[in-house]
Amino acid sequence: MSKKRFATHAGSWYSENADDLNNQLSQWLSKAKAVHSPARAIIAPHAGYIYCGACSAHAYRQVDPQRIKRVFILGPAHHARLYGCALTGLEKYQTPLYDLTVDSKIYQELLATGHLEVMSRETDEEEHSIEMHLPFIAKVMESKKGQFTIVPVLVGSLQGEKEKVYGKIFGNYLLNPENLFVISSDFCHWGRRFNYTFYDESYGEIWQSIEYLDKMMLFTTS
Repeated sequence: MSKKRFATHAGSWYSENADDLNNQLSQWLSKAKAVHSPARAIIAPHAGYIYCGACSAHAYRQVDPQRIKRVFILGPAHHARLYGCALTGLEKYQTPLYDLTVDSKIYQELLATGHLEVMSRETDEEEHSIEMHLPFIAKVMESKKGQFTIVPVLVGSLQGEKEKVYGKIFGNYLLNPENLFVISSDFCHWGRRFNYTFYDESYGEIWQSIEYLDKMMLFTTS
């Protein structure tokens, strides 16, 4: 069995054509400014590139590839029932640009803590929260191609003491200036399908709308 994770969302969430994808990424990154570079950690969305590509570029523009030897990618689990953190069982992550190598040494260290499990290939390839960052990472790190590794981590529901446990584990790696942390986040869950409350301009300014909704909630629960 291949030890490579295939780019299962290429061709739908972003372009599967290497030239087209490279041109898109270059265009977005060229319009962003490096105002907080060099960043040690960034937060960027994991939506389809048609929605969030330009936004993600502002985060990735802060990355200085000359300083980075390892990229940790922390992505939330959307499909798997997970109450901790999980690692991939594969060695390579495919992108339309070039394949990225998983850091086996760091993985062994993380597994040795006893607090991380290994996810299945199915879970790995079904999840999009990590994959959506791979082309951006490949692009901004292209001058260091073959000289850096990635550490993909699927993050489940963490509460109470577990947050402290994982915070301590990954905090040790964050101290290393050669490590970059990419935190995968939702972009915008807007609309009825997300039960998002629309802003009704008839209520006035945004603060007046919030005040109105607060009053409605009080009347509903009283």
